[in-house]
Amino acid sequence: MSTDIYAKPDLSKKVRYTRKEEWQENEVDIYESADDIGIHHFQSHDGGPQNEKQPPAVQRKQFSSAVFCLGVLCFLMLTAIILLSTYYISVTLEKDQLQNRYDKLSNNYTQLQETASVNNNQLKSSYETLSKNHSKLQAELQKLKDKIEGMRCPDGWTRFGCSCYFIPNEKRTWDESRADCQNKGADLVVINNKDENKFVSELNNMNGESWIGLKTEWLQGSRYEWKWVDRSPLRETFRASGLPAATQSWYTAYSNQQGQWRQSDDVHTKYYICEKRVSCIL
Repeated sequence: MSTDIYAKPDLSKKVRYTRKEEWQENEVDIYESADDIGIHHFQSHDGGPQNEKQPPAVQRKQFSSAVFCLGVLCFLMLTAIILLSTYYISVTLEKDQLQNRYDKLSNNYTQLQETASVNNNQLKSSYETLSKNHSKLQAELQKLKDKIEGMRCPDGWTRFGCSCYFIPNEKRTWDESRADCQNKGADLVVINNKDENKFVSELNNMNGESWIGLKTEWLQGSRYEWKWVDRSPLRETFRASGLPAATQSWYTAYSNQQGQWRQSDDVHTKYYICEKRVSCIL
C-alpha cells in the first residue's frame, strides 16, 4: 500500500490561495502553523475522493444564517408573546367588565326582589284592608236595604209617620179584629197624638166607624181602666169627647168619622184599623 504525502510548507512563507468559485477574487491571508494545519492528501488504492476542510468564510456564512434564523425565531416568539399578552389583557378586561355587569345585575335583581317583596306585602295589606272595608260596606248596605225595606209599606197599606195602616173591608168583633191584625204582623191602631187621630178619622171616612186598640182592663178595687194594646195607659190629652175616664165594666173603643172615640161591647162587629211600625230614619 502506497501513500502520497505532501511536504509541509515553510512556516515563514506566506501562502496565497485564490479560488474564484468560493471567494470571488478576494484575497485572504492565511498563516498556517505546522502544528495546527497539516494538509495531507490520502488516496485510496481504488482512487477515492479527497477530503478537505471548509474555508472560514463558508463557516462564517453558515453562522450568519443560523444567527438570522435564530433572530427571526426570537422575533416570532416575541411577537407571539406580545400577542398572547395583549389577548390575555383583553380577556382579563372583558372578564372584569362582565363581572362588573354581573354584579350590577345581581344587585339590581336583589333590589327588585326586595322591592317586589315590599310591594307584595303592601298589596296584601291593602287587599286585606279593602276586603274588610268591603265586608263592612256590604253589612252597611244590607242594613240600608233592611231599613228601606222596613220603611216600605205592603201593598194596600197607607203610610203615615213611622207606621203603615190598613183597613180590611169586612166587619169583625174587637177580639177577632185584633187577631186578624196580628196575623198580618201588626196590631190594632194605637193613637199617640192629635195628628195621628186626624189621620185615623180620615181613614174612617171610607167605612164609618172602626175598632181601635183601646179597651178597659180590670184593676184592684173593683175598677176598670183604659189600656192600649201596647200596654200604655190612656193619656187625658188625647181623650176624645164621649169616652168616660173610667168604667165599671169591660169595654172596647172605636173611632168615628169625626175623630171621636166611643165605647162599645165586644159583641158588636165593626171595621177595624191595623197598624204596623216601620223604620222612620235611614
